[in-house]
Amino acid sequence: MKMAPLIMISSCFVWNLCMVLIGVSVSVPVEAKSWLKAHATFYGANQSPISLGGACGYDNTFHAGFGVNTAAVSTMLFRGGEACGACYQVICDYRVDPKWCLRRRSVTVTATNFCPPNNQGGWCDPPHHHFDMSAPSFFRIARQGSEGIVPVLYTRVPCKRRGGVRFTLRGQSNFNMVMISNVGGSGDVKAVSIKGSRGRSSWLPMHRNWGANWQSSVDLRNQRLSFKLTLADGKTLLFLNVVPSSWRFGQTFSSRNQFS
Repeated sequence: MKMAPLIMISSCFVWNLCMVLIGVSVSVPVEAKSWLKAHATFYGANQSPISLGGACGYDNTFHAGFGVNTAAVSTMLFRGGEACGACYQVICDYRVDPKWCLRRRSVTVTATNFCPPNNQGGWCDPPHHHFDMSAPSFFRIARQGSEGIVPVLYTRVPCKRRGGVRFTLRGQSNFNMVMISNVGGSGDVKAVSIKGSRGRSSWLPMHRNWGANWQSSVDLRNQRLSFKLTLADGKTLLFLNVVPSSWRFGQTFSSRNQFS
């Protein structure tokens, strides 16, 4: 079944996170989790946040299931694309910058892009941890009028997605490239295998082409496709026959399975 474009919000597992995801900032006790120091900026105010799929390859962050609360992350966080889809709870560090930070306000963002280093001591250069956030997410934790860099605290959090993991088929003939999105759990995919339905097909490892795009060099046209995904936290799920044999390049298919 071809997946129709949907605008959706991740389902909520606690009240505080629910309020963050629907765009209401809430007080968060910093002491409740292990927080790391970083800095944050924001994309151009006139740039549509749904187009910020960039280096992860998400054409539209709404269609990918991530909404507008997204961020490009620096080299130390991006990990060559492995961070694509990971979720971070971010707080502006009011104790360091009370002028521009909103006191103890939080937003959960998904890593959908890469903030490249300029090798001139920029904030996205190693060893800095940096979030270049969409404007809607940035101004949930920082005051309007802040045009510079603010100190933040961040922690990894589970990604809660509505619906199943999605597979967008790209490529041609014996070059299969699959963009994987709307992944719950830790959100960041570590390994992918693919299997066709013809004969005694075995699981074939795919390789990360770039960002959330995985490739294989086997002609699997006119076959039902199954996938095996392993996340960075080690959790594995099977997605059996999630793609029908009538599939065509350019189509997106949604599974019933989801990481928790």
